[in-house]
Amino acid sequence: MKVSLGADERLHVVDAVLDYLKEGCYQIIWHGPEKGESQPWPEVAKRVALDVQSGTASEGILFCWTGTGVSIVANKFKGIRAALCEDAETARGARLWNNANVLCMSMRRTSEAVAKEILDMWFNISYEPNETDDACLRMIDELENPS
Repeated sequence: MKVSLGADERLHVVDAVLDYLKEGCYQIIWHGPEKGESQPWPEVAKRVALDVQSGTASEGILFCWTGTGVSIVANKFKGIRAALCEDAETARGARLWNNANVLCMSMRRTSEAVAKEILDMWFNISYEPNETDDACLRMIDELENPS
């Protein structure tokens, strides 16, 4: 599976996630700086969202200090359902009920161990179509595509 990963800084948790994904045999498209450098978080989020939107990547993962900024930017793109997740249970719900396709995490609050738990849940749970959630997702589609 091809994953687009972006961060505005290369902090320890970002490198830990890069390594974890490589160990899991994921193909990674990296959008972010080299160690010791930084990039604007809106630009990083845009690149990851466009990768997922275009189908270049199946999933996206984004980091910024709080995770909020990258989540806001990613959700500006049609077809992107970015979810800010602090724990594995939130990731589970985002995938299961919201069909989220971009995972956002805080570099400040997410430890390496918690990031791995979140990733394991994210990649092992998928959306299960059902009447209630399908109706909610159609409402999102209608907001993105007003008549």
